[in-house]
Amino acid sequence: MKKWRYLPYEVHTGAENMAIDEAILLGLRSEGWEATLRFYGWNPATLSLGYAQSYAKEVDEEACKAEGLDIVRRPTGGRAVLHQYELTYSVIAPEKEENVAGTVIESYLKISQALLKAFQTLGIPAEMVAHANMKELSSAACFDAPSWYELVVAGRKLVGSAQVRKDGVLLQHGSIILHFDADLLFRVLKFPSEEVRKRLLQSFKRKACALDEVWPKPVSRAELETAICQGFEEVMGIKLEGGTLSEGERSLLSELTGKYLSEEWTKKR
Repeated sequence: MKKWRYLPYEVHTGAENMAIDEAILLGLRSEGWEATLRFYGWNPATLSLGYAQSYAKEVDEEACKAEGLDIVRRPTGGRAVLHQYELTYSVIAPEKEENVAGTVIESYLKISQALLKAFQTLGIPAEMVAHANMKELSSAACFDAPSWYELVVAGRKLVGSAQVRKDGVLLQHGSIILHFDADLLFRVLKFPSEEVRKRLLQSFKRKACALDEVWPKPVSRAELETAICQGFEEVMGIKLEGGTLSEGERSLLSELTGKYLSEEWTKKR
């Protein structure tokens, strides 16, 4: 049975979280692990942008400062995410690893199946939607954007994920929102007018959800993490083995954290 490294939940800044994910990606080939499954949180709360998003057009920098939010640009695609009350996961694996091999869509499917198994174990009535209407009007917010094999409850998106591939290694990370302040998210994004902001906010609330909105039983972050680990082991036929970052990975962190803190990176688009 294949062994994947499991890095339990830790809380970091947005720049540190992105640096750790990239350090694992860059070091994976030399560390000898089949793959890594990592969980983390964010402090302070952070607005993360997809790699290709426009900072100038979509981020209200002054509003973010007023709300005490950090801003970071992810190495992955997708749209803006407010990381506040959530469990974030990341999967870093060689593209040839059988559980994530194939196209982006095929790897999304396998990871979504593992997450779905976790929700089912907890009794949460989540479902997988093969694809959605890609032409539907939406905002710059991630959970407002349809994607392949997304997980929904009563038709509302529960998990937002994004992926990047580099040097033969896949990184996919995603947010599972435990509680959500959609009004805050829409206060720190830019819109053509206040009318458009209000209209898209109402549309967003119909299409996206946090766990506490759709499931009445309290689910702790730790319970969710345990269930996801079990889901990955069962769906992918792997054994998760607890670990820590290696010396090689840690040696990359200072430079990479500086990258994600820099305006050159954050405001590059």
